[in-house]
Amino acid sequence: MKRGELYRVYHGSKQDPKKHRVFVIVSRQILIDSKFSTVTCAPIYTTYNGISTQVRVGIDEGLKHESSIHCDELISIQKVLLTDFIGALSTEKLIELKNALLTALDIWD
Repeated sequence: MKRGELYRVYHGSKQDPKKHRVFVIVSRQILIDSKFSTVTCAPIYTTYNGISTQVRVGIDEGLKHESSIHCDELISIQKVLLTDFIGALSTEKLIELKNALLTALDIWD
């Protein structure tokens, strides 16, 4: 399990009509490798609004449709639920993800 990997997760949330959602892991690697039971993830939606906290992803990352990572909606997910591996972000996409997270969390280098 690594930062930038995409997993399909069953979540059955009342707020989200889809029973499965794809998430990308955004936690730092030391946390992912630890005994901590959860990791921070960002959801992936088929919508893209063109804002700086979204990263376009699609077929190259293992998805069926053009989509986007929404860094304004971070959640913690139990590691044991991350079993349905979809794909991984390229180095270039990881840089875009980093920049979107910095913007979403209002953190400046």
